[in-house]
Amino acid sequence: MIENSKIGVIILAAGSSSRLGHPKQLVKFKGKPLLQLVIELADSFDFDSRKLVLGANYEEIKANIDPGNFEIVINENWKKGMSTSIKKGLAASLKSEDLDHLLMLLSDQPLVSRENIEELLQSQLSGKHKATFSEYNGEVGVPAVFSRELFSEINELEGDHGAKKLISQNNFKTVKLANGNFDVDTFRDIEKLKELERE
Repeated sequence: MIENSKIGVIILAAGSSSRLGHPKQLVKFKGKPLLQLVIELADSFDFDSRKLVLGANYEEIKANIDPGNFEIVINENWKKGMSTSIKKGLAASLKSEDLDHLLMLLSDQPLVSRENIEELLQSQLSGKHKATFSEYNGEVGVPAVFSRELFSEINELEGDHGAKKLISQNNFKTVKLANGNFDVDTFRDIEKLKELERE
């Protein structure tokens, strides 16, 4: 429990990495798979529920990571889009805990830091907003924290719509996240990761 609120976290890692050609969840950065880095980051917080949603290549991914305190949830319908992973993660989270808020993380944003997550959580807990999103280069997205008021709307997401679809019709807040728009989708992104390691 964090500040008298029950908070869960889900890591969305079910995609097939089609543009890259192999699982980006296992791309190495600072000696560890990208997914391992976000697992360890999230595990450093006192969350009440921890779910890791896998789908494509899940057997290979499971064999190459240590899930720590996370329960692995398999999304067999990952081909139908990110919404299926979000709903699967939410359902698994609510099955184990009656949550007040839910943090969503991706497996391919290696520059997200503990400080970024702390700021998102504090912003969400200190206000009366339905959600707090990260903002980078004028865009709004994840990591993001959602209040229980939005859980029913999350369950209505369809196809490849992520939680950003909830923005237009809801009261939300944003937190600036430097380099948050850097994710790993192509070989050029992997080259950029190697450059960052040398800095």
